[in-house]
Amino acid sequence: MSGVRSTVAVWGLQSTNALSRLTGRGKGTVAGGRVGLALEPKLLARMAQGRRVALVSGTNGKTTTTALLAAALGADGARVATNATGSNMPAGHVAALAGDRGAKRVVLEVDEGYLEAVLRDTEAEVVVLLNLSRDQLDRMSEVRMLAERWHRALLKGTTRVIANADDPLVAFAARDAASVTWVAAGLAWKGDATGCPVCGSQITFAEEHWACASCAFARPEPTWRLEGLVAVGPSGTVTLDVALPGRFNLDNALLALAAAVEMGIELSVAARALGEVRDVAGRFVTTTFAGTTVRMMLAKNPAGWSALLDLVADSAAPVVVAINARVADGFDPSWLWDVPFARLAGRTVVATGDRWRDLSLRLRYAGVAHQATEDRREAVRLAAHDSSGGVVDVIGNYTAFGEMLGDR
Repeated sequence: MSGVRSTVAVWGLQSTNALSRLTGRGKGTVAGGRVGLALEPKLLARMAQGRRVALVSGTNGKTTTTALLAAALGADGARVATNATGSNMPAGHVAALAGDRGAKRVVLEVDEGYLEAVLRDTEAEVVVLLNLSRDQLDRMSEVRMLAERWHRALLKGTTRVIANADDPLVAFAARDAASVTWVAAGLAWKGDATGCPVCGSQITFAEEHWACASCAFARPEPTWRLEGLVAVGPSGTVTLDVALPGRFNLDNALLALAAAVEMGIELSVAARALGEVRDVAGRFVTTTFAGTTVRMMLAKNPAGWSALLDLVADSAAPVVVAINARVADGFDPSWLWDVPFARLAGRTVVATGDRWRDLSLRLRYAGVAHQATEDRREAVRLAAHDSSGGVVDVIGNYTAFGEMLGDR
């Protein structure tokens, strides 16, 4: 990176972020980035020059997969710059790069709507595509429109795409890219993938396969897959001993493993590093809140909620569900009606958050007996009353999760 303008932009970025942290007005990951980009609109492109960049995008699992890939790329001792806080738009990207200007390897989580622009600016070596489903209905495009934008972006350049073969929308986006590694990374939530993005007909799903009923569009043959806990790929096999819970995190780890190997990390070294990741920005952490032991989980949309309801299905622990509808969450909570909350029937359930009334109504129609309160501390105390001293599971969307994690 060179030029007086870029130097001034980085100084402005770092000074603003330092002031943000000092005054307690933020984490110092976004405000400075906005200042830097205002001073130099090409700052991201300039700061990415000379670095090996990997991008991670999708509706669910971005932060976790980014953390896993960053761990794998640093397993040989190399420095890795990454936006670990989940600030996944250009302001967060330039802040991450400014935070470690000496790191030659970079892993950036990228908001789905910004992938095209960030790919253009960074000329990323690898792009990891996880999934596409409805999210933040007041802000994001319809998912097929996003798939088309991704497809258009990936037609350009020589970026290596690591793509989930089990998601038809991802397969459509990546199918004409110059170089694609297909990964059997699963798709538990199929509600947004039933229409063929090629011809508009119906996608039919069978075990380990999907295909359009009317055209030739079908699941690509994956080169990476899981056999139990064993990852099988073109460079061999290795056991994935992932500490993070849930099948979806095992699938995230497989995508991260494929990307790490593509970027030159030895298979067993990468797999070992993945197993050492135990906490991703507070997700799945067991901590204390309102005097109660809680397991914190984040879910932002129907697909994410469905996956976490599967994860807690075998537990008898009380559950606190928390919903806000702020800028970071999306103002439209109508997606609640697509979440299979009936799976919580028979459990101790407490609804809370800014939109506790919407959530309570949804639980009522799902046949889930529950209590409800706007006070999140009271919600945990109510749940703890029936926990017999055990753990309370807390599932919240973005700002609800963040508030509870930060207000311990």
